[in-house]
Order: sequence, then structure tokens, then C-alpha cells
Amino acid sequence: MKDNAHTIPAGYSSIAPGHIASVVTCLEMREKPASAPVPLPEGFTLQPLTHHDPDAYRSLFRKVGADWLWFSRLMMSDETLISVLHSSSREIYCVHHNGQDVGLVELDFSEPGEAELAFLGLTQDVTGKGIGRAVMSAATELAWAKPVQRFWVHTCTFDHPSALGFYIRSGFTPYARRVEVQADPRLSGHLPLEAAPHVPLLSA
Repeated sequence: MKDNAHTIPAGYSSIAPGHIASVVTCLEMREKPASAPVPLPEGFTLQPLTHHDPDAYRSLFRKVGADWLWFSRLMMSDETLISVLHSSSREIYCVHHNGQDVGLVELDFSEPGEAELAFLGLTQDVTGKGIGRAVMSAATELAWAKPVQRFWVHTCTFDHPSALGFYIRSGFTPYARRVEVQADPRLSGHLPLEAAPHVPLLSA
């Protein structure tokens, strides 16, 4: 994560109307875990993204991430998103099951010697079944198959409550904490008003 943030003072800080704020934890892995890879359950596969249609990608992105306020890709123009989807420094995969895409994995190799786990998520109907552990194992294998010295990820307080513990159990170590403030994507129409009910919706 590029460090372009400033330090906020101790105590309470007000958030502008119509905005949301989350606490972000950055984690890293400096060497490949020694444990054996965890295979995907029968019927699940991890397939490279072959379609680069921005609307189809946004549909999967919402399906996986709406409950956790994933919004960054939804605010991109078609041109910018297509550029991301075609980027040679990114590897994007779909978790496939029963003819449906039920998850998303994206690795970013744009920084030399580093791999960022930009996105990893599953749809609600396949969570809680141990599939996430296998998908993370596959992502880790893919990251360390490249000449990298560091694999990193960040999660925030909008994510699933178990996300931070999941990353730590997967071999990542927390190294930084930040606060991110953004316009609420539910108020802009990029996500439905009922998305992420655990994050109170405050009118602008």
C-alpha cells in the first residue's frame, strides 16, 4: 500500500456528511508458508477471468462484495475498468461452482518484488463451508509462484468479522493500521441502500 496518508490526532474526528470511515489493517507475508496447499472441494474450480466485459465484472463484484461495501471498482469508468481487467500486472480469477461464478480472487504484481491480494471473496451461499481456506491457499500458491519477496493484503472494519483472523491464520502478519474515509457508495447509487446493514446509513 502506497503511504500517502497523514496521521490523524488522538481522540474523535468528525466525518463529513454522506461519508463512511473504516479502520484498515495492513498485513504481510514475507515467505511462503511451509504448510501443504489446501485443495478446493470437489466441484469448485479457480478459473482465470476470460471475459473483460465491465458490466459482467461489476455484477460479480457486487455479488461478492456488496455486503462488505466493496465499491472501488464500481466507481470506475468503463474505460478505466477495462484497463484494469486487461492489465498484464494483474491476475484475476473466478471461483466457479455448478456453472456459476461464486467468488473472486485478484492478485496485483504491479510493484516489483511484491504481490498484493487485492480482492478475495465468496458469495454468501458458499461461505462458512471451508472453501475460503482453499481459495486462500490457491491464491498464496499463485502469489509465491512469481519472484516476489512480499505478499500483502489489507482488510477493514466493513469486512466480514472473521476476515482479520482468517488472514492471520493464513500466515499474514499485521504491520500497520489506517483510517479510510470515502463517500458512501449507497448514497451515490453504486450500491443498494440495503447493502451492508452492519454499517449505519447516514443521510448526507
